[in-house]
Amino acid sequence: MSKLSSRTALFSPSRTLILAGSTFTQLMRMKVFYFLLIFVLIAIGVNFIELPHTVGPESTGSDKLFSLKDPMIGAMRYFAIIIAIVATALVIPKDQEDRTLYTILAKPVPRLDYLLGKLLGILALIFAGLLVMAILFNVVLHFHTETLLENRLGMAEQMGWSAEAIESERQDILRQGPSWSLQRGILTIFLMSAIIASVALLISTFSSSTLFTIICSTLVFFVGQFMADGRDYYVAKAAATGDGSNLTTYASKFLSLTFPDFRPFNIVDAAVAGKMYPPGVFFGLLGITAMYMGIYTVLSWFVFSDKEI
Repeated sequence: MSKLSSRTALFSPSRTLILAGSTFTQLMRMKVFYFLLIFVLIAIGVNFIELPHTVGPESTGSDKLFSLKDPMIGAMRYFAIIIAIVATALVIPKDQEDRTLYTILAKPVPRLDYLLGKLLGILALIFAGLLVMAILFNVVLHFHTETLLENRLGMAEQMGWSAEAIESERQDILRQGPSWSLQRGILTIFLMSAIIASVALLISTFSSSTLFTIICSTLVFFVGQFMADGRDYYVAKAAATGDGSNLTTYASKFLSLTFPDFRPFNIVDAAVAGKMYPPGVFFGLLGITAMYMGIYTVLSWFVFSDKEI
């Protein structure tokens, strides 16, 4: 009896990790992942070559490093979001097509274990891709930072800059180079992709169309990008007109739970700009991510538990 109950427990970490490993292996075989990863790696690696940038010759060294980081971080962000949406939209329909889903659930494996295993496998894939890109990104950025330091500081000494001015230029360049804030910014991209993967998982539990899941998840992502601005606008408008009813407040809170608010995750842009922020901000984002993932995963479990398979 104890052996049977252990097999059919509501949640088993070992089962979940096994499912996560098989999901990771399954997704690694998809050619679309390799094509997208190679494209992003080329976009990052090509920055080893000195190419003309949009900044002019009068720009500072920090400006040149910013113009280098911005498109590379953007490429990493879109890679993570695209993989989170597409991979999540494919896993359940693919298991149904291959009839793997029926075999897994007939063992029996609780549906919560199945969903968590799929989600963790997808997140492992995103993390692995971001890790490879982050390593190459930091190598490229370090190379350009050292080159700029040598060129700019050498030029400053030849032009007779004061020691204070030379040190200020040095600090500006180092601030735009590899930093812990920048690494936390990259991890923030992973947190965003984890939330949108949870959203896509929820949609895929009641949708029979992969395309529908991809479209809806993409819409949720873009709504989350601008929802906070729209909410602030209506709250400010209500305050200006004196129509500060509770309905607006309740609607705002409902939207914040229904659609993830990605504005707090904009610290990625601050990190790219070379701004430093305390680690506590990142830990706050971890809490927000855990909240959204918990809500969407539980909802996915409820929907998937009632689904006829």
